[in-house]
Amino acid sequence: MSIISMKQLLEAGVHFGHQTRRWNPKMAEYIFTQRNGIYIIDLQKT
Repeated sequence: MSIISMKQLLEAGVHFGHQTRRWNPKMAEYIFTQRNGIYIIDLQKT
């Protein structure tokens, strides 16, 4: 199995989360920020 880099994850767009109106309080520690109504997931923590 190959090791996936942070750059590859960003290029694949895995850091984009749900829309901000679909808030789940349990995810708060994994959300880096929000932009244009979409949560950006903290890839370092996940």
